[in-house]
Amino acid sequence: MSAQAPLLLRQHRPFLAFWLARVFTASGFQMLTVAIGWHLYQLTGSVLDLGLVGLVEFAPRVLFMLHTGHVADRYDRRRVAALCQAAQALIALTLVVGSSTGTVSRELIFLLAFLLGSARSFEMPATQALLPNVVPAHLFPRAVAASASAMQSATIVAPALGGFLYAFGSVWVYGPTVLLYMIACALSLGLSAQQGPLTQGRASLETLLAGVRFIRSRPDILGAISLDLFAVLLGGATALLPVFAKDILLTGPWGLGLLRSAPAVGALLMSLWLARFPVERQVGRIMFTAVGIFGVATIAFGLSTSFWFSLAVLAVLGAADMISMVIRGAFVQLETPDEMRGRVSAVNGLFIGASNQLGEFESGLTAHWFGTVPAVVMGGVGTLLVTGLWIKLFPSLATLDHLHTAKRS
Repeated sequence: MSAQAPLLLRQHRPFLAFWLARVFTASGFQMLTVAIGWHLYQLTGSVLDLGLVGLVEFAPRVLFMLHTGHVADRYDRRRVAALCQAAQALIALTLVVGSSTGTVSRELIFLLAFLLGSARSFEMPATQALLPNVVPAHLFPRAVAASASAMQSATIVAPALGGFLYAFGSVWVYGPTVLLYMIACALSLGLSAQQGPLTQGRASLETLLAGVRFIRSRPDILGAISLDLFAVLLGGATALLPVFAKDILLTGPWGLGLLRSAPAVGALLMSLWLARFPVERQVGRIMFTAVGIFGVATIAFGLSTSFWFSLAVLAVLGAADMISMVIRGAFVQLETPDEMRGRVSAVNGLFIGASNQLGEFESGLTAHWFGTVPAVVMGGVGTLLVTGLWIKLFPSLATLDHLHTAKRS
């Protein structure tokens, strides 16, 4: 069955539709991210603003975390995802109009970043909880890796394309994202999936907190998702890439696009490898080793003054992060009952969002205080310290041998 599994996954039509929807929505978001970051830096020239926009985008994850999980368990996850993708299309359309009329301001960007974060806050738990409904259990670990490859494929092409198109004007970036989101919306609506029984009744404190209680009752799950929070929170330097591109590596928007794409190159290659040869044994040790490599690569990037070396270490960083992400994603989903997956995914989404958007704010703030290069280097050192500490705090996770015992029929 191992040799036939990749072929079966490629022939699984619902998964292919799910995969394509992920490609288009991820492409739209990555292009928006590049354009908004460069647009904002052109308007204000402030590294602190680059961090603040990440904080604004992250805020809805905290404000709506408990409700997003309940929505994913209460309503059809396909329709929830499609509605969120349509909302992101409207945000992109607003940027098209604003760029065409020259009315895009710092305040408008912050407002749209909040709305974008809100839509993604509801989309993430719905799509994460939807994947186990799309593929059978024996294909799920490979499906996680293949789904991640969709995100990374988009992250390779979309930022570079966004940076290239931005040279012709911001509207040339914002415009295509509207179409990408609408295609993703149509694919999500037409998706065939077998969702378990829906949560009944209105949201209550009891139902809203169920995901939090479940995670607290499972120390290994708590350790897995909190590792991502603290390690990537400290080690993330994505928000500072416009500064590295413009002021340190001396490139333009095209260079920024390549820098944003580089981690995805490494991540895509690793996800394709993991889809063909999934991690079967010593998954805990491999996950912690990957996070440690992520920290070392972050330090190397911070110290680099060579554009091509920076691209190389960012690719290594992306590959290491992909290993950790696939192991965590498969472990958490396989350990969670279907009727709880939306709420658990919402909490997991908060951790992921914190490690990304809140990490961007942390990077911008420390760069404002200490300088860009020291901020990145300190973040990489912090990631290494967190890795060592988590091995001590969650020894059973560090010695986790394989994922298959967690599978549910």
